[in-house]
Amino acid sequence: MTGPVIDVAVDIGGTFTDIVALTDGHTLHVAKVPTTAGNLVAGVCEAAERILERCGGKPAQVRRFVHSTTVATNAILERKGAITGVLMTDGFQDALEIGRQRRQDMYNVDLVAQTPVFLAPRRLRAGIRERIGNKGQIIEPLDEAQLLEQARHLRESHGVQALAVCYLFSFVNPVHEQRTRELLAQHQPEIMVSLSSDVDPVFREYERVVCTAFDAYVRPRVSVYLGELKAGLADMGLEPRLQVMQSRGGLTALDSARERPVTMLLSGPSAGVLGGRFSGELSRLRNLITLDMGGTSCDVALIREGKPILSRDGRIDTFPLRISMVDVNTVGAGGGSIAWVDTAGGLHVGPESAGATPGPACYGRGGTEPTVTDASVVLGYLNPKYFAGGDMTIDPAAAQDAVAKMAKRLELAPPALAAGIHRIVNDRMADEVRLVSVRKGYDPRQFALVCLGGAGPVHGGRIAPRLSIPSMLVPATPGVLAAFGLLVSPAEQEQVRAFGARSDEARMGDMAGLFAELNAAGLARMEQDGVPAADIRTTRSADVRYVGQSYELEVELASDNDVAGAMAAFHATHQRIYGHSDPAQQVEFVNLRVVHRAAHAMPQLRGEAGRDNLAQALKETRPAYFDDLGRYTDTPIYDRPALPPEEPIIGPAIIEQRDTTTVVYPAQTARRDTAGNLLVTTTEGG
Repeated sequence: MTGPVIDVAVDIGGTFTDIVALTDGHTLHVAKVPTTAGNLVAGVCEAAERILERCGGKPAQVRRFVHSTTVATNAILERKGAITGVLMTDGFQDALEIGRQRRQDMYNVDLVAQTPVFLAPRRLRAGIRERIGNKGQIIEPLDEAQLLEQARHLRESHGVQALAVCYLFSFVNPVHEQRTRELLAQHQPEIMVSLSSDVDPVFREYERVVCTAFDAYVRPRVSVYLGELKAGLADMGLEPRLQVMQSRGGLTALDSARERPVTMLLSGPSAGVLGGRFSGELSRLRNLITLDMGGTSCDVALIREGKPILSRDGRIDTFPLRISMVDVNTVGAGGGSIAWVDTAGGLHVGPESAGATPGPACYGRGGTEPTVTDASVVLGYLNPKYFAGGDMTIDPAAAQDAVAKMAKRLELAPPALAAGIHRIVNDRMADEVRLVSVRKGYDPRQFALVCLGGAGPVHGGRIAPRLSIPSMLVPATPGVLAAFGLLVSPAEQEQVRAFGARSDEARMGDMAGLFAELNAAGLARMEQDGVPAADIRTTRSADVRYVGQSYELEVELASDNDVAGAMAAFHATHQRIYGHSDPAQQVEFVNLRVVHRAAHAMPQLRGEAGRDNLAQALKETRPAYFDDLGRYTDTPIYDRPALPPEEPIIGPAIIEQRDTTTVVYPAQTARRDTAGNLLVTTTEGG
């Protein structure tokens, strides 16, 4: 079929499902549809139909379909994963419950489990007679008969749907875990199996069993969802190359994602960070803080020298999750966050959200409590006739009524309460920016704030001055930037393996051999994902520490046997992070890691040319309330696609576009740069 080549990307959020289509690598089309919480695939298919109509394309023209989803994350947060059993070396089956014997909330008198026991309560954990030594030697053979009896009991008595297998020292020698999978496939084929030697083949038993158990817990739900997605798209005539975003900010094929679903837990927030990086680099900004505010939450991350900061010791719902992920802080602050008053008369906002259903009061779907979006309507920031580009209509009277009822209770004028709701939610997001910057040794004054999500550009102009951030950047399509970020993310595979050896030991000679194994495994996965070998770039790194330390630092290696370079890099990294180092002290290598990455061709976007002057971009004026002025003021409303490049817009002003609204507050100046981004700066003292 002739016609444009189309790449499509979909990001499912709590309130909206965002979709973008890139035709022939340069023309971008965007759409948003309400998330269908009961049937996510139906929402994705509806979005796909909408975007094909918008770009005038046919299903057969879609070359690539890229997706990020919160299916795995929600399964954990809502406790709706599979009935999961855990098999461990006999005598160690309670490691999941014992944990590290540390309490995060030391002064909470209510005894709440600090370990994820909900994944597999005691009745669902079994000890298996087998033993591998710390050098990989078999001390006790696997008792296959007992294994099968325990699996039968868990299945028949407790309805177990998935099993996490985590034997001692399987990260050194996985033979018993692999045999376990073979036996279960023969005798209990209906049970899905996750092996720790596949999911997290490094030492520290508690973290390893938690990661493996999470993988098993979400595996059936993710497998069913991805299967339904593939079938739903096929029913539409869409059979493109399907890719899924991983937590570390790289793409993998749909079938590969099914093999290790735990890597999908932060796929959506990661895509937004990659989209923010792309937009920043268009304006030659490489030090960025991304603030992605949607309907339910706000995600904040830091990009330094063009590289998102990665974490290898992340958390989900307070529990450790040892997978590589973009270091994103999430706070329950979104457009749907509900304002409420406590018994002492104090005003709070969130974390409870109205979500997509019933949504804010102004959506007209039954919501009655005031939300951040309702406050934005009362303040005059949002255009009721042009919300989501006119795809949705909102009821300003309903927003006014919801805010007025609470304002009466607090003896405030409705606009004063609405401004107070904004101040509270802005302060919460500013605190999250401090956590990803100041707390980790980065000065926010040396970064630009990239605002994305449907609500980010409304609030970013208040957050940046709070932290003395000199400029705020609003990308061309901020409301769907998480979806767009999928199109500019690389294909990527990570392989990691434990390697315990001191730098002076003879075993260090084995490092090149292990790197070769990891490299071969990664290349095989990239080939499985359909990535051409010529496009692949490889990086090697090692986790290194001083002998006697409990935790390690990652350093990059120039080659498979670059021991001296790794040691020098470790001393330098230790000095930078902790302020001291000791090159004379012995170091040890803990883990080795190989990452294979293949970048896609970057879009050459053709933005709107804009009008000849600012007056031609003026749509109207309408009253908007700014608390620093203490009143409503007639505010110019501009059409963003019509803005002429480099012409300054003096605040207060409001800039509208299909997927978001940007508020330029008093004492601020905005301009559209030649890359198509909006840059907003605050005058000194503003």
